[in-house]
Amino acid sequence: MIHIQEQNFPWESVHMDWVTELPPSGDKSYNACLVIVDRYSKNPILLPCHKDDTAMDTALLLLSKVISHTVLFKNIISDRCTKFTSALWTNLHRLFGTKLSFSTEYHPQTDGLAERMIQNLEKMIKRFSAYGLEFKDSDGFTHDWCTLIPELELAYKTSVHSSTGQTPAMLEKGWNPRLQADTLRKYLIDIHPEASSFKIILDKVKHHAKQSMNDAFDYAKQKWDKSHKVGDLVLVSKLNFNNIKGPKKLKDSYVGPFVIFSLHGTNAVQVELSGELENKHVTFPVSLIKPYQPADKEFFPLSNTTPLTVPPVEQSKDKKDKESHQRKET
Repeated sequence: MIHIQEQNFPWESVHMDWVTELPPSGDKSYNACLVIVDRYSKNPILLPCHKDDTAMDTALLLLSKVISHTVLFKNIISDRCTKFTSALWTNLHRLFGTKLSFSTEYHPQTDGLAERMIQNLEKMIKRFSAYGLEFKDSDGFTHDWCTLIPELELAYKTSVHSSTGQTPAMLEKGWNPRLQADTLRKYLIDIHPEASSFKIILDKVKHHAKQSMNDAFDYAKQKWDKSHKVGDLVLVSKLNFNNIKGPKKLKDSYVGPFVIFSLHGTNAVQVELSGELENKHVTFPVSLIKPYQPADKEFFPLSNTTPLTVPPVEQSKDKKDKESHQRKET
């Protein structure tokens, strides 16, 4: 785990992640969202994109939509991915004097608080797009998650953050933005009779944005606010195990159960692995484990609830002979 310094100014250092597997949206059929979070203010920027965007695509998106409106980042933190390991992306950062940092593989707790917020945003975006919001206004223009996501972004940046006691907008700018959408709703119908349909759109979007935030925070509280102890049985996400045998579509999302034998603060645990996994890395962030619940024997009589543990390591013949010789001498 790398040490990350605290920030004193907005947009010096950012966390970056991608939300993928979203339904196609917009005239360019966006199917992903780039999530950028200022580490100082916790202010997010949500940018529709494509999951297969190249490093150049991402760099141009940052330059046109983010850096031109904020400042040039001194530091970018992200999980390892092809976008950041490409030579082109690295050269762009060298050109602009930006230092590129990585969190350890599958260890998003490099900055636990920021990662928790990113996970909240990911859940918000997925839940928001899952509502299937799609409207046509009086001009025949289709509004879907891609065009409506600014409302979700605004809802987040004007909400009080639990870790700071302030809104992200207040920490970044020193004042909370006037919610022009609320003012607009009040006068829409007076301005134009046909604007009532757009008012309905804005009202529904605001409602679903707020609901998505609440759902994401509830999910995060259940997922993150857990205490683990040595001896607990847990399941581990298969993200860490790419070579497990069997058809990919038939693999469970989690494997185990495994026994926790050591704790690393509240962010990571060590578990005992066995079988084909015994040579794997044994330390996992808490975001990739979940409590093991034994199956009900009445409904699943063939289920195996015996925990998987690491078998004793067999000593080599030379070591056994050496220990036997030492005992004889004593």
